[in-house]
Order: sequence, then structure tokens, then C-alpha cells
Amino acid sequence: MQKHDLSYVRAELAAAEPAPAGVTGLGAWVRKNLFATPFDSALTLLGLLVVAFVIPPFINWAFISAQWTGTDRTFCSTIAQGGIQPDGWSGACWAFVNAKFSQFMFGRYPAEEHWRLILTVIMLVVLLVPMMIPRIPRKGLNAILLFGVFPIVAYILMSGGWFGLPHVETPLWGGLLVTLVLSFVGITVSLPLGIVLALGRRSKMPVVKMICVIFIEAVRGIPLVTVLFMASVMFPLFLPAGMTFDKLLRALIGVALFASAYMAEVVRGGLQAIPKGQYEGADSLGLSYWQKTGLIVLPQALKLVIPGIVNTFIGLFKDTSLVYIIGMFDLLGVVRLNFSDASWASPQTPISGLVFAGFVFWLFCFGMSRYSIYMERRLDTGHKR
Repeated sequence: MQKHDLSYVRAELAAAEPAPAGVTGLGAWVRKNLFATPFDSALTLLGLLVVAFVIPPFINWAFISAQWTGTDRTFCSTIAQGGIQPDGWSGACWAFVNAKFSQFMFGRYPAEEHWRLILTVIMLVVLLVPMMIPRIPRKGLNAILLFGVFPIVAYILMSGGWFGLPHVETPLWGGLLVTLVLSFVGITVSLPLGIVLALGRRSKMPVVKMICVIFIEAVRGIPLVTVLFMASVMFPLFLPAGMTFDKLLRALIGVALFASAYMAEVVRGGLQAIPKGQYEGADSLGLSYWQKTGLIVLPQALKLVIPGIVNTFIGLFKDTSLVYIIGMFDLLGVVRLNFSDASWASPQTPISGLVFAGFVFWLFCFGMSRYSIYMERRLDTGHKR
């Protein structure tokens, strides 16, 4: 038998070769994402033209020509308008934002009591950040502190009247404080209530299903402005003489109920996306309805509708500005209210205040959006390629 020379067989794996220069690096990314086709190239060039047309003037207005300090309108007005700026000047009036920053954040809350609000925010951050990081343990205890203990402590700190703290009436609350309070309560209440409504709408009990359907369709059929108006103006008319509720509390209930109706439909979409085999598998294991729902169906449904849930949260956060119509002043409301201050009346004051408010809203909404993308990717274990 002929013997074969096996000396050419490798004793170890060959070292990995680097990728071709044409498929890696910045140049390859640009070709793939910006100039892959003639249509993509045209869109890229059009986008660059729009950026070149919009960004440089905005940078000049917001940073280069902006007025950063000042004590009144003269710092943000031209000489012809009674100010110190040269004729033809056009820049942001960040001096107005700096002078009114405290009001934008806390409304008319007494300045000597701002420490209570700052302490509340610190507590919220300390409890919220560990809740959002999956690697940190003891989520159960964290949830109890955040959603059970923190609201009580926060109410005592902000409202006062306990432990020697001066009482601060809610009509004095305003600015970003009201926006965050409405958003936190609305988000915290709307998600569990929306889950209950979604389960009720899919219930086989006719009475429960009918009640949930009527509530969801009735609330979704009217705008939030109407809900707030009813809660603030019409609801007190049906109360017994001498009985009343705090306006902020009425707004909180209205916002939470309104958001829960939309949340119910988002969750119901996730429940309907669960394959029938999951229900049958749970039934074959002898699980009760609540065990099947809580352990198998609901976790999968919520994972599927994370984008819809966060989209509802973002919409709720922005819709808090509608409380302006019932005499409450959130961030946008306080900004608009200060436009009437004669000491800061100038052509650049309104746009500067609105840009600041828009930036704050964008900052929070963008943060929620990015976190939802992170959680969606982390939980998307069943669909990875």
C-alpha cells in the first residue's frame, strides 16, 4: 500500500486574516449607509444642503451672537429698541432664561424651601437609577421604595405641614416640578391600570368586559383637554356643598385615567400577539388563570410592546403642558407666563424661552426613547439571529 505524506497537515488553526480594507473603516460605512445607491446619494446630498442651510445660522443665533448675561430687556434689545445691542442684532436671549431659571424649575414655590424639592429629586434619582440597571440586585425592595415609600415621602417634603415643614399650597407649584409630578404619577398609575383594563377587555365575563370596553372607548374618544376641563371645572359641581378636592389632585387623576385607556390598547395588542400554544401549554401544566397570565403570557406580551408603552409615556410627558388650560403652570406654562414680564419684553425673549422649554422636553423624551431601545434589545432573546 502506498504511504501518504501527511507533513502538510496543520497542527494548529491559521491566524485570522484582517478584513479587506474596502469593507471596514469610515469609508466603507459611508459607502454602505450614505452612497449605496444613486437615490441614497441624492438624499444624502439633499440632507447635507439642509444641514448647511439650517445649522450655521442656528449656531450663530444660539451661541455666537447670544446674550448670556443681563438683568433686564435692554441686554436683549437693539439700540433702536431701547437696548444696548447694535442695530440688526439677532441672537438668543439666554439672560432671560438665566434670570427666570428658578421659576422655570419650581414655579412660585418659596425660594427658601427649594431645598425640599432638590432633596426630592435626589431621592428619585437614587431610587430610579438602580431600578433601570438590570445588573443591580434586589429589584423587589427597590420597587417598593420607589413606588410605595417614595411618593409618600415626596408628598410630605413638597407639600409640608408635617414634621415642622411649612405648608406650601399646590397653586404655588409650577414649572418643571409640575411636569415631573404629573408625568411620574401618570406613568406609575397608567401602566398597571392599563394592564388591568386590557385583561378585563379580553375577559370572558360579559359584565367585566363591557365595563372595560366602555371606559376605554369613552376615554379614547375625547381629547385630554376635555378630561382636564371636566376634572377641574365640572367635577366640583357634582360634589356636595363645601366639599372640594385639590386642583392638582384632580389633574393627576384625569391624566392617569386618560393615559391608562391608551395603555390598555397597547397591552391588549401584545396579548393578542402571543401564540395560542402558550396558553395551551400553560393549561396543560395545570396553572390557574392568574398564574398563566402573570408567569407566562403577560411577561411575553409586555416585552413585545415596549416601544408602544414608551411611546405612550413620551406622549403623556408632553401632554402635561395642556394643564395650562385649567390654570396650572407646568414648564411651558411658566415660560409663556413670563413673556408678559415688561422688564424682559423684547423680540428675542419668546423664542429663547420656547427653545429652552423644547430642549428640556426633548432631553427627557430622548432619554426615555434610548432606554426603551436598550431594554428592547436586551429582552429580545427569542428573536436574535
